[in-house]
Amino acid sequence: MVRKPAHPVSGAIRGYLALICYFLLMRKTASQPENLFGKTLEELEEECLSAGLPRFRGIQLFYWLYNRGVTDFEACDNLPKTLRTELSQRHAIIHPEVTAEQRSADGTRKFLFTLADGRQVESVLIPSESEEEGQPKRLTVCVSTQVGCPLDCKFCATASMKRKRNLAPGEIVGQYLGVQHRSERRITNLVFMGMGEPLLNYDAVMKAVDIMTHEKTGGLAHSHITLSTAGLVDGIRRMADDGRKIKLAVSLHATTDDLRQRLMPINRKWPLADILEAVEYYYRKTRRRITYEYILFDGLNDGDSDVRRLVKLARRVPSKINIIPFHPIDNAWPEGIPLQLAPTPRPRIEAFARQLRDNNVTVMLRSSSGKDIDAACGQLAVRHGG
Repeated sequence: MVRKPAHPVSGAIRGYLALICYFLLMRKTASQPENLFGKTLEELEEECLSAGLPRFRGIQLFYWLYNRGVTDFEACDNLPKTLRTELSQRHAIIHPEVTAEQRSADGTRKFLFTLADGRQVESVLIPSESEEEGQPKRLTVCVSTQVGCPLDCKFCATASMKRKRNLAPGEIVGQYLGVQHRSERRITNLVFMGMGEPLLNYDAVMKAVDIMTHEKTGGLAHSHITLSTAGLVDGIRRMADDGRKIKLAVSLHATTDDLRQRLMPINRKWPLADILEAVEYYYRKTRRRITYEYILFDGLNDGDSDVRRLVKLARRVPSKINIIPFHPIDNAWPEGIPLQLAPTPRPRIEAFARQLRDNNVTVMLRSSSGKDIDAACGQLAVRHGG
């Protein structure tokens, strides 16, 4: 078979198109420098080595990014001037930006962060009710891990946003550093209990943990960080296998599959039996106590039979139970199950906790800190720009 000769200009056209693609790619790369904020120490060291720089330059960058919180390479004054210029040309330091803040009468503060793509998330700074020398004993920041959330829990305002995307490590660390920068006191604790399901963004969350707990950041202890999950079994087991030292909290909220599925559709995929097996696996591997979070709903999960089942469940592994008041979220859901939920009256909450304690279960009663600014448990939801 005789091939037809190629068109005399086809090679030139292909070359011309390739050249256009190359310049478009270079233009895009030039207009979107790589963000170094959010990279771990190991990643920064690798960046330096690949650029022909000594490893210790990565250590210096790590210190400047996360201990000093710089946003401009020129501020890194122990780096050579030529290196600072080169870094500015090829890379960026992009933090999420605090664009609004609200203060509660109880001292809680809520921060609205705007991300580089215009999406928004919320974080909350919560002082503890207990005091030491006239100051709150603990200062806890509650950070988000996703823009929105896909799990559709019926008691959570964030679910009304649905899921837009996962947050990058820098967008998670940036919430912690951004809030710390605006706090007069040092943050002592961090909880992944803001917008989103942390275990659906496992890699980014754990990179953020590695950064925030590194000795060179002067940051947090592993034991002062808690990750809360709706019960993603594979993520709980992965935490155990990875030997993660942070604390695990499981959002339980019901002691029967029927009710839990009505409140938390994820229970269809991972019912209570699977979650409890994963929790036992986690405890066997880590020997760390589990926290169960339990929101009380009037007439739904606050009866004597619920107490009995909860006692039995809590005895499977060393654990404690955080009792949480339900905070109505009518402003987030126009209709459906969320509008049918009501908070258990305070006397019944206290009686419920007392029954658990009478059965030797460790119980903590969580407060409604920040309720007046929609910053309490389950109330976070961006109304615009999310």
